[in-house]
Amino acid sequence: MKSIDRFQEIPHEGPMCDYLWSDPDDREMVDEWEQNPRGAGVVFGGKLVDKFLKSNNMDLIVRAHQLIMEGYKLHFGNKLITIWSAPNYCYRCNNIAAILQLDENLRTNYITFNASPENNKQEPEKMALPEYFL
Repeated sequence: MKSIDRFQEIPHEGPMCDYLWSDPDDREMVDEWEQNPRGAGVVFGGKLVDKFLKSNNMDLIVRAHQLIMEGYKLHFGNKLITIWSAPNYCYRCNNIAAILQLDENLRTNYITFNASPENNKQEPEKMALPEYFL
C-alpha cells in the first residue's frame, strides 16, 4: 500500500482504483472477490476481511466512500465499519451522516447528524437554456 502513488488521478483499474471503489458485500455466498456493480473495484466478503485482519495483525477496518443512508454500517461481526460523513449527499439523498469515535480499546461511539438547514436544500432546479444557445 505504501508503494502506491496516491497523488494521481484515480485510474480505471489497478490497486488505487480497487482501494477506492471496492465495497463489502454481506451476502453469505460472497467468499472471494466479485465484480462490483459500481463498474469499478470489487466486492468482498467476510472471509477476506478475516484473512486481511489476521495477515496484518489488525482488529478492525474502518472505511468510507460508500453512501450509507444511516450514516454508518457494521459488517462481518463488527470487524469492518463503513462511515459516511456527508449529510444529504448531493442535495438529493436525504441521508444521515456520522462520525466515529474510537477509544484505546476500540470501543465505538457513533455521532449521527443531519444536514444543517441551509444545506438541507433540494437539488437545484435546472435552468432553461438561453435562446442564444438554441
